[in-house]
This record gives sequence, C-alpha cells and structure tokens, in this order.
Amino acid sequence: MTDHQTTSSNAALLVLEDGRTFRGRSYGAQGTALGEAVFATGMTGYQETITDPSYARQLVVQTAPHIGNTGVNREDAESRRIWVAGYIVRDAARRPSNWRSERSLDEELIEQGIVGIQGVDTRAITRHLRERGAMKAGIFSGQEAARPMPELLAEVNGQAPMEGARLAEEVSIDAAYVVEPADHGWEGEPRFSIAALDLGIKSMTPQRFAERGVRVHVLPATATLADIQAVDPDGVFMSNGPGDPATADTQVGMLRDVLDARMPFFGICFGNQILGRALGFGTYKLRYGHRGINQPVMDRRTGKVEITSQNHGFAVDAPTDGVTRAPEERFGRVEVSHVSLNDDVVEGLACLDIPAFSVQYHPEAAAGPHDSAYLFDRFIDLMADEKKNPGTTDAADVSKATIADTDTTVAVASDAKEEN
Repeated sequence: MTDHQTTSSNAALLVLEDGRTFRGRSYGAQGTALGEAVFATGMTGYQETITDPSYARQLVVQTAPHIGNTGVNREDAESRRIWVAGYIVRDAARRPSNWRSERSLDEELIEQGIVGIQGVDTRAITRHLRERGAMKAGIFSGQEAARPMPELLAEVNGQAPMEGARLAEEVSIDAAYVVEPADHGWEGEPRFSIAALDLGIKSMTPQRFAERGVRVHVLPATATLADIQAVDPDGVFMSNGPGDPATADTQVGMLRDVLDARMPFFGICFGNQILGRALGFGTYKLRYGHRGINQPVMDRRTGKVEITSQNHGFAVDAPTDGVTRAPEERFGRVEVSHVSLNDDVVEGLACLDIPAFSVQYHPEAAAGPHDSAYLFDRFIDLMADEKKNPGTTDAADVSKATIADTDTTVAVASDAKEEN
C-alpha cells in the first residue's frame, strides 16, 4: 500500500453543515472532532497557530499546502496545550526536518487527542468557506468515517454555533502568575507593572512586555476590579481570546470600572472588542473572519500600512468616519484608529479623553511580522504620561508622540546607513 492509498483504518471525512464533504486520510488522533470550520492563511507558524487559545472550538484549515515539515518543540508553543478542535491540511510532512524539532506534528496531535484530516483539497475548502462563510463542521476518521452520511451531517448540525459561545473562561488560567522582566533579559528594576487579563493569552505577549521592563501580573478571565487593584498596577491589559464578545458582560463591566478609574488600558483582539462594548458600541460576526500572519492594516493617523497577525471571527461595529462620541457618553470622544485594507473592518480604537486604546490584531507576532511591536511602547508611554500628569492623558496624544519618536528613529537610522 502506498502513502496515498486509503483504507478503512485510516479513512477520514470532513463534513460541512451545508452537506459539502471532502474525503482524505486521518491525521493525528482518530475519532470525531466538531467545531466551526475556518481557514488560516499563514505560510509558517503552524505550531503557534494550533496552540493559540483563540482557536478553541474551531476546525482550522491551513491554506499553506505543506504542513509539519519543521516538527514541533516545547519553545514555540503559545500556551499549555493545543486548542484547535480539529486540523485540516493538504500535504502533511512524512517526517520533520529541522534541528529544533523534538517530535513530529502527527505525534503531537496524537498525544493530545486532536483529530485531523490530510490529503484534502484545502484550496477548494477555503474557496467554499469564503463564498459561504465559516460554518459548522466535523472531522470523522477511522471507524467514525464509516457511519452513514445522514447521521454524520445531523451530528454536525446539532452542535452549538459560535454565536453566543462563551469560551474565554474555558481557556483562561485558574490561578494568577507573574512574568518578571529579569527573566527575559531586562536589567535593573521594572519600569512599570500591569495587570493582564487572560482571555486566551499567548505566552509571547507578556514576554514582549517583560523584555521592555514591564512586570506582568497575569490574572484569570474572571478577575474583578478588586483583584486588579490588589496588584497595584500602572495599567491594565486585555488579551486575545475565543468566543462571542457579546457574551463577555463580566469583562465589559469590569473594564468600565477600569476606565472610570482612569487606569491606562490596552487591549488586543478580544480585548479590542471588549473595549468597543465598554464604550457602548456593538459587535458582529464576520463572514469568514481574519486569520493569518499577512493581514494588511492602515494606521489612519499616519497612512502607514502594517502587515499584521490576526485571528478573529467577530468585529466592533463603530463609525469609521472620524471622531465620534462614545455611546457611553462619560467616556468622551473616540475614533477608529486602524482599519483593515481588505474589507474596512475596524482594527483599532483610540479614546481621546481617557487613557485607553486597542487593536484587533496580535502585535506580539508569534508567528508573524513585527510591524506592530511599537504598540507595546505606546502603552508604556501612556502609563508614563498618566503617572506624570494624572488625569490629563489620552491615547491620541501618546500615539502622536510614539509616531514622532518612530519617525525620528527611522530618520537617524537612515542617515547613519547613508554615512556608512
């Protein structure tokens, strides 16, 4: 039997809620995996993708055809486990070839009980999801793949939808922990400390803060304002995470308390959606979402374009035509600071009367480009200004200063290059 022949023992089937099916071979563990079928466009970083908690309860289609060639290792995992509900690839590497590899991706999937499928036309699947939208799906392999099709389709359609799913508490930590700057190359005393709400946080995010001298108190998704005040932070951060932001009433209420107290705030991805809701805006589900490490975003203040890492299926519904008053009027003026160049989706919010801002993407870039690393520095500037001049700072003023500093740094580097 060749590698491309399929027997009853390794047969696998992907079933979409509209009845479309794709036959392939089992990959990873065998059995049944149910979830929402979505596609991710990254050409690399598959280990970071599958360990991103934002992918909880989703069957991820990798648009890059060859997956698994570098294996997996302990260092590149972005959380304590694989979170994808199932994995869909076209050409799975038969063996890894990389000096950092500790085991094959197939072995890791089997170890963690993740059901996958290989040998399917991922381009056709992606085109179908782009046309019809992300949808309920199931992967059935081994004996499960031999069940009658009407039975499989009924099981797919019987699962709960992503709308209304409250998942942040499921993926969050149970107990708080601290990430120290000294453990990530910072010399001297910490410059600031922040409280970071884990809604599905990736391990590289607190590391990026720590590298800049910020002590990070990572708190569970259920943390209260009292829990935050107990660590006496200079600012508050909300991470990425899975699920429908319309279910995050607890976090929205807590963030409003944070904003009322004028504590500097920075949110990414799910944190951006929670800031939007805290300001009084709504959220909605995207047709097929933004997932990958090649998503173009424009900073509307500068006109500069960032290539960003994204993973979200919901977005903030806010006006993009200039400064507006927040529906929760006590928070003052707000503007959409960043927009997607693919579909004009809101990619960032900046408050003009309180020290708070957010973006819809992942500036820690694990995996992905580093275009957005300046956002960590922008938050540090915001905390520094609020500490120096309490009650007078806002996200817009700080962003202008960060932009000026960035432009100066680029100019100096360019001059130095020309002199050499």
